[in-house]
Amino acid sequence: MVRNIAVISGNSHPSFVDSLCIRLGVAPSRRVLNKFSSGETRCEIEDSVRGKDVYIVQSFGVGPETSGTGGSCVITGPNDYFIELCIMISACKTGSAHRVTAVLPLFPYSRQPDLPYAKAGAPLSARGTGSQRSVGVGGAAASVSSVGDYTFESVPATPATNIPRTEGLEDGTDLEKAMAKRKAGGTLTSGSGTHTPPLTLNGSGGGGGVFPFTTHDYENPLWIASMKPRAGYKQWVAQAGSLVADLLTCAGADRVLTCDLHESAYQGFFDIPVDNLYARPLLKQYIQHQIENYKDAVIVSPDAGGAKRATAIADSLGLAFALIHKERRPTKITDRQKATMMLVGSVANRVCILVDDLADTCNTITRAAKLLKREGATAVYALLTHGVLSGDAIARINASALDRVIVTNTVDQDKDRRAACPKLEVLDVSSMFAEAIRRVHHGESISVLFQ
Repeated sequence: MVRNIAVISGNSHPSFVDSLCIRLGVAPSRRVLNKFSSGETRCEIEDSVRGKDVYIVQSFGVGPETSGTGGSCVITGPNDYFIELCIMISACKTGSAHRVTAVLPLFPYSRQPDLPYAKAGAPLSARGTGSQRSVGVGGAAASVSSVGDYTFESVPATPATNIPRTEGLEDGTDLEKAMAKRKAGGTLTSGSGTHTPPLTLNGSGGGGGVFPFTTHDYENPLWIASMKPRAGYKQWVAQAGSLVADLLTCAGADRVLTCDLHESAYQGFFDIPVDNLYARPLLKQYIQHQIENYKDAVIVSPDAGGAKRATAIADSLGLAFALIHKERRPTKITDRQKATMMLVGSVANRVCILVDDLADTCNTITRAAKLLKREGATAVYALLTHGVLSGDAIARINASALDRVIVTNTVDQDKDRRAACPKLEVLDVSSMFAEAIRRVHHGESISVLFQ
């Protein structure tokens, strides 16, 4: 039994809190947490938290449907749960709690920071024919490809040695050569005919050196064209990750305890300690005890972003590894469904184990399972830490090539969801959180749990 501790439950996952408290040997603290008729959250902490180490547990899956005004259905979501969490933290700090730790099995908005920079492939330049031109470097000639051989990411954004500010005219004319020829008394011509110079450098309209553009970069049409948004980048999209971190800190949280952040660098958004637990030992244990002949299986990452997570399990178990690469080059960022998928590795006549941290709509893992079965896999398992399973994810899993989907209970997997998806299995991680809370309370090391 842990003394001088208070565990408070949010409305998102009460069964998880009950299991957590049983392992800690404490009873959940009493609280009133509901909504007024106007929709505002009401919170009252009925047990004293003065001088106690308080742990507020709130997960962020999709909540159950409730009836609203006029017979409409209202789905409680992460936004409602987040406001509940902030109000409970503030209430405990006001009640003179010694320390308040936010226990978030699934951290909210952890996938948002990478959305504005989602890769859609580098667009190729339309100018140039990919020919070679020769430039002199210290008296030596070097062959340099024209702009058509580069992408926007590979061409230097600022001028460098022997790289002019403007690579050429829109019809392919080399601006350096054209200017040198004009200074020698020639005419400024190109494959499409003679250019009409709109501006003379001496301002007299003739006799001086002619420049085809204005002398200010901000009036240069090529410079303006280069400032157009690239494919794969969404302008002015809010990055909610750092905002959520600031809100939790301002509400009064002294520490955050979570599991399998989508990006481990997310901890850098906080000015308070963040303990990121890993479900990897539990997933490894499932592979060893529940999958027959697991030593002949292949660990598969459904995308490049999760390769490090999957290889960690593959290396520790001594299993083969394969990767599925999603190619979005021909499509827009909003057209994610049409991304082509390519398998890197051999899976023929072997059991495949897809490993990922989160499944929301399950589009990625179901498409990956279809590809693996087409490549000769005998069975496909999906091991996921967070099973959000929003929208029509359950129906998609039932109709997919997946043989089994294993998730943890960081998100509430109620009886109705399990009954609707016979392929779904749930692993309990409450014991891991209970041990982490005990170690934090007593000032012990948490990293020992994963060694």
